[in-house]
Amino acid sequence: MTAYRLAIFDFDGTLADSFPWFLQRFNDLADRHRFKRIEAHEVEALRGNSARQMMAHLRLPAWRLPLVARDMRAWMAKDIHTLRLFPGVAEMLHALADAGVELAVVTSNSYENVRRVLGPETAGLMAHVECGASMFGKRARFRRVLRRSGIPAALAISIGDEIRDAEAARAAGIDFGAVAWGYTSPPSLRAQSPALFFDTVEDIVQALVGPVLRPSERGRR
Repeated sequence: MTAYRLAIFDFDGTLADSFPWFLQRFNDLADRHRFKRIEAHEVEALRGNSARQMMAHLRLPAWRLPLVARDMRAWMAKDIHTLRLFPGVAEMLHALADAGVELAVVTSNSYENVRRVLGPETAGLMAHVECGASMFGKRARFRRVLRRSGIPAALAISIGDEIRDAEAARAAGIDFGAVAWGYTSPPSLRAQSPALFFDTVEDIVQALVGPVLRPSERGRR
């Protein structure tokens, strides 16, 4: 039986494969809001940065963040048909739900974008959906999910792909599980000392609920 009763997922870079879209559209946002563009040769180095370090590099003032986030969500909505979940994510979420783990999403993205990428069936697995979080506003959203679920912080884990996810989890008193396939580089996430580190989507199921048998295997046990 899993040690966690509640798994709170980030969306972009954790469930949804949106980093390629982000790179394609980022410089349009930079031009519109007058902050520094990202050059192709900078991408890998910048993946090691925290959100605050990234803002400093881009010379992006904090007061512009809500405007940038608004446009990013709107532009993503127009391209939403091009975005997909990472392979295996839907199956992973179903396995966790079947094992009795309560699921939640906390994200800066919009509810409509999240719903459309997850699809109605997978979206229906989410007991709690907190969208539109500010860049550094996830701690309050985590605490709201804990309060509404009634599950103690000690039995919850936040699963994400950014340093700010780790920081918010610590501030909310919950464990952090880092994924290797998202926006932030794996070494930078490991430096945050996550409770769990997931190299693959399947690792989440293994770590939280153990092996999941295929239908053809269930009769052999």
